Amino acid sequence: MRRGSITRIKALALAGVVSATLATAFGSGAALADDTDPIIATHKLLADPTAPNGSKIVSGTIDGRNLTLQVFSVAMDKKITVKVQRPRDASTARPTLYLLNGAGGGVDLATWWHNTDVGDFLATKDVNVVMPIGGAFAYYADWLREDPSLGVNKWQTFFLDELPPLIDAALGTNGLNAIAANSMTATSILQMVIRKPGFYRAAAGYSGCAQTSDPMGRQFVKMVVELYGGGDVQNLYGADGDPAWVANDPVVNAEGLRGTSLFVSTGTGLPGPHDVIDSPYTMNKTQVGIANQLIVGGVIEAATNWCTRNLQSKLNELRIPATFDFRETGTHSWGYWQDAFHRSWPMLAAGLEMPE
Repeated sequence: MRRGSITRIKALALAGVVSATLATAFGSGAALADDTDPIIATHKLLADPTAPNGSKIVSGTIDGRNLTLQVFSVAMDKKITVKVQRPRDASTARPTLYLLNGAGGGVDLATWWHNTDVGDFLATKDVNVVMPIGGAFAYYADWLREDPSLGVNKWQTFFLDELPPLIDAALGTNGLNAIAANSMTATSILQMVIRKPGFYRAAAGYSGCAQTSDPMGRQFVKMVVELYGGGDVQNLYGADGDPAWVANDPVVNAEGLRGTSLFVSTGTGLPGPHDVIDSPYTMNKTQVGIANQLIVGGVIEAATNWCTRNLQSKLNELRIPATFDFRETGTHSWGYWQDAFHRSWPMLAAGLEMPE
């Protein structure tokens, strides 16, 4: 297959079913391939959508089944990179899994694609996988005000209002959505479920701290935003007593999780099978790296375990069903998130009304 760049993604919409031809490569003037090419047939992009607030796809590139889109966010007044893996068979409308990276927002090597087999696993499935890149240390939240270090952050608006109509129209999805995330963004997805009930049929969070408004929850947010990101949480949720901390706390507002299939996973912080230097899922394969995973990753995971048990207690109190996956060992690291994703997949697939 010949590859090319597309400065505008266009194609024909035929009765709600994706077109059989990909757009011409504007700019280069050369077609990517003819409409009989089976690889091209898997992409089937629909015509030039715009979100209600004016956000739109401004450019994109194609590499096999993988798309890299540039989406202009009106709320943040900037372009956001969005990675997409198309379904194994895109000849009909398929569901969408939004897969979020952790605290680094995917701008570093701490991504699902780089550290796990999840991308290869999902490549065998008939699902659109959408992974925005950006928002490091911002909790994928709508901040109260611009931050000198982390800029303008209106990520909840981006995920719920701006990006989905573009994805649905451009990829010809069937409108069924699920979301999965690890670490920092495992908190974010619960906030999104609460803000827009029913939008995600299923949500899976791995090693997140659901609470934000109690002293432990606030410290967790401050650690990510201020210690790692160099930002100021007062620009996120205000001073400690600001009502925004409570308004964005998934444990306090857990009633909003009712009706969404939930999978929540955490370890204990104790060393487990992936906490060895020669594990394929250890990011920094040095003595210093494994020590950091064991000590820092152990402490963080012990904290997420405490948070997750509080969420479980709250959901039990409200009689809201959820699957909780408590491991006896495991640090805050990729090997365990990969394992947890595979354990959560049957629930995610059921929410997307597709086979496991």
